[in-house]
Amino acid sequence: MKKNEISIKTIVAIGIGSAVFVILSRFAAIPTPVPNTSIQTSYAFLALMAVVFGPLAGGLIGLIGHTLTDAISYGSVWWSWVIVSLFVGFTIGLLTRKIQVKDGEFNKKDIIRFNISQVIAQAIGWFVLAPVLDILIYAEPANKVFTQGIVAGISNILTVGIIGTILLIAYAKTQSKSNSLIKE
Repeated sequence: MKKNEISIKTIVAIGIGSAVFVILSRFAAIPTPVPNTSIQTSYAFLALMAVVFGPLAGGLIGLIGHTLTDAISYGSVWWSWVIVSLFVGFTIGLLTRKIQVKDGEFNKKDIIRFNISQVIAQAIGWFVLAPVLDILIYAEPANKVFTQGIVAGISNILTVGIIGTILLIAYAKTQSKSNSLIKE
């Protein structure tokens, strides 16, 4: 396989990951008092997939999953937030490339690296990109969209920090250690 080719495994991960993102967004979201803003467990799963399969998979799962969720839930797509989901998935995957979770490694240093990476990605995405794109694309009022962005960002950072870390610890425990004599 050439270096620039995408593996079948990654393509399958994107398809399944997008479907799981939709299911979690629809059925495992907790409403907040802020209109059209909820606590989303789907971003913890997105972070897991981005760490395991890389930035391309993370970005596409965020893009496809959020697009389908909006189309199914609202009948139209809110592109500013879809772009942020793409950005968050891609950026987490990019910033966590050195984490070797597939080799059964996810130690304290990796947990710290993961959480710093996800906080950076989500802070830029939800505190800056989402509100600015809402204003530019949809001419939404600044006070409304910055409030929504702050609530979404803080809740996603906490959700990914807690659930995402637990998912990655659990995933790493299912993998063979890189220095193990037994290899698959």
